Amino acid sequence: MDTLISDREFKKINFREQPLEKGEYEKCVFSDCDMSGLDLRQFKFIDCAFATCNLSLAQINDTSFQEVSFKGCKMLGLRFDQCKTFGLSFTFEQCDLEHSTFFNLKIKKTAFLDCVLRSVDFSGCDLSGSTLLRCNLADATFVGCNLEKADFRGSVHYRFDPSANKMKKAKFSLEGLPGLLTQYDIAVE
Repeated sequence: MDTLISDREFKKINFREQPLEKGEYEKCVFSDCDMSGLDLRQFKFIDCAFATCNLSLAQINDTSFQEVSFKGCKMLGLRFDQCKTFGLSFTFEQCDLEHSTFFNLKIKKTAFLDCVLRSVDFSGCDLSGSTLLRCNLADATFVGCNLEKADFRGSVHYRFDPSANKMKKAKFSLEGLPGLLTQYDIAVE
């Protein structure tokens, strides 16, 4: 049986030196912690907050993230597509998610605010109603996505084919429109 840990704050802990106990974490706060490369398989995080933590290359197979917020976190190369999908919900603010994967996930109404999403794979995602505001989307992949009512205003460097995605009522800034026209090989000045 997994251990239940609730209403605790973990501050400035290097969990690579002092391992995090496997279990269910509810209403916990993780601040300035190093969790990079950790094996977090089958952990459960419910209504938790992560602030300025490093979770890069952590193994998150069968990990539950329910109502979890990440702010100012370094999260390089995470495979969110291998998480438990039941109740999957999170928000990201000022996070670096380079080279992470959200392949085929249903993450409607997810907020990505001021994030670095370089080379992130969103292929097959349902991002309907999501906000991707002021994000760097260089080399991010959007193919077969539901982007209906998604808000990309202020985001930069995205390049994807609108005909390869559902995009009804999606919002974009005028400056970002050239990224939606690259497949036509035209110059916008």
